[in-house]
Amino acid sequence: RLGSVVAYFTSAKFLLYLGHALSTWGDRMWHFAVSVFLVELYGNSLLLTAVYGLVVAGSVLLLGAIIGDWVDKNSRLKVAQTSLIVQNASVILCGIILMIVFLFKTQLLTLYHGWLLTVCYILVITIANIANLASTATAITIQRDWIVVVAGEDRSKLADMNATVRRIDQLTNILAPMAVGQIMTFGSPMIGCGFISGWNLMSMCVEYLLLWKVYQKTPTLALKSVKVEESELKQLNVKKESDVKPAEGVQLIVEKDVTGFKPQQEKEVGCGARIAEPFITFRDGWVAYYNQPVFLAGMGLAFLYMTVLGFDCITTGYAYTQGLSGSVLSLLMGASAVTGIMGTVAFTWLRRKCGLIRTGLISGVAQFACLVLCAISVFMPGSPMDLTVSPFADISARLFESQPLPTIASPEDQPEMIFATGMPNLLNGSTPPANSDPEMSPEPVPLISVSLLFAGVIAARVGLWSFDLTVTQLLQENVVESERGIINGVQNSMNYLLDLLHFIMVILAPNPEAFGLLVLISVSFVAMGHIMYFRFAQKSLGKQLFVCCTPDPKTVSDSSPSGNTSTV
Repeated sequence: RLGSVVAYFTSAKFLLYLGHALSTWGDRMWHFAVSVFLVELYGNSLLLTAVYGLVVAGSVLLLGAIIGDWVDKNSRLKVAQTSLIVQNASVILCGIILMIVFLFKTQLLTLYHGWLLTVCYILVITIANIANLASTATAITIQRDWIVVVAGEDRSKLADMNATVRRIDQLTNILAPMAVGQIMTFGSPMIGCGFISGWNLMSMCVEYLLLWKVYQKTPTLALKSVKVEESELKQLNVKKESDVKPAEGVQLIVEKDVTGFKPQQEKEVGCGARIAEPFITFRDGWVAYYNQPVFLAGMGLAFLYMTVLGFDCITTGYAYTQGLSGSVLSLLMGASAVTGIMGTVAFTWLRRKCGLIRTGLISGVAQFACLVLCAISVFMPGSPMDLTVSPFADISARLFESQPLPTIASPEDQPEMIFATGMPNLLNGSTPPANSDPEMSPEPVPLISVSLLFAGVIAARVGLWSFDLTVTQLLQENVVESERGIINGVQNSMNYLLDLLHFIMVILAPNPEAFGLLVLISVSFVAMGHIMYFRFAQKSLGKQLFVCCTPDPKTVSDSSPSGNTSTV
């Protein structure tokens, strides 16, 4: 028994979990702290955080396919180590710059009429954006590629690993910001910068070692299918005199041969082709994504980002206007984390009982059924919804007053950036004054509406996280190895696109009277996302769609778009 325990804690699977936990913890601390730092630096203004959020979202939206293509074309170890070093080194450098700015802000304001301080702001936002792009590359290569290889042909093991990774994400989403928040509260922002820089330096060394150990324990990570052009295949085969016969433009070669082959090809590329290559990669990535058999499933997941029904500043800000206190909201967030973990448990159980594709259907129905409570809450007593008040009135004035605030969370918990609504005094956690609006009644607001709203949001997390894991595994299993990076990069871009649209929707209709309308729009987009997934499931399973049986444990469940099972 002791030997089995030791074997587990030294296995590639556990080392991968440990590395992911360290990486995610550092990410969550930094993403939480950087917004606070930027607000603190710019005199409690949200301008810098707005710029940072837009730069981050725009960069992933435009460069997602290119990052994924880079992941596909390079060896696994090189991609993981490079992205790890770039990400942590960028955070460390940002922390050092921020410490200098906090220490010498007064002097920097007087130098060159404040332009030097402006340069520091630009440097911080630019380097922080580089760190986020490197983090995106790390997520793609580890969560969408390495984990598949470590799981091998065992799809049940892959499902369990995906669920465990999501549980780690859920816990770090709550605990990491709490930890760094306490340090910044009882210390200072400068101490927070120093702590995060030191943590990333230590974490980088440990993660680097863990990656190397996982790579050594999993020999198949050294083999990678690389998609190359037909002319390149001929040159490669002549040079290597390989006995491996390429099939359909995909060749399995040892990673060191991939990296050794690339420099020769780069010499033959002209200047014009180099300039056009990123644009061609961007186009080819989106075309390849559209042609995937799981395209509708991926789009269904992306549509779930077009929603205000999550624990972000938009929803919590609305809750403050309805009389909920910060302590109550913190308890609700804890309950949301619990139901999210329940969703990961439900995913593994449903997959064993009903198969992967049907798990997505059941999860989607469960999520939508819970969100119906949110739609009902719009018409219940206490709801401020008033369609006689134009949600688009004085848009220019509201846009001038409204400023976005980015925050980082897991993709399904509202990714990377959160925008302030036009509701004052909500982002800093203070409750609006009772008489701030002369038309507002001093009587307590009935809690029926907001209670139904959060009951629906919290309960829906079970179906949401189960659905997210379903689509994640569908992408892992059905996208060919040579395109995993670029397809998942485009999926990230699609998620960001729908997320940005939801922020724009809030900016255009920021008043609390319009929040009910935003809820109804959000529920509609969730419904459209699950309709897309239903269409995907219908095409994949055909007449067997509603036949929910227990799959043979020795066979692969219905994860193939053809719906066929194959013996492991």
